[in-house]
Amino acid sequence: MSTERIEVEYQAEVLRIKEVFLQAAAEEAERMAVLLASKQDHELLGQTEFEMRDRLLALGARTLEQAVNGRGKKGVSR
Repeated sequence: MSTERIEVEYQAEVLRIKEVFLQAAAEEAERMAVLLASKQDHELLGQTEFEMRDRLLALGARTLEQAVNGRGKKGVSR
């Protein structure tokens, strides 16, 4: 396989994963905004911080899962 083809496939994979991330991030941003808007000032710290962290971890996990699943379908490896 030529170096140029590998580079093109790599860039395509970068763009695919970026799109997966941006879609998931938009959905998580909505959930996080709803969470924060639903809290009173005195409720923003403490448990809400943990809930926000959990949402961010869910974003990372979802992106990773879709990146792995996409590779299996396309046969891309590094």
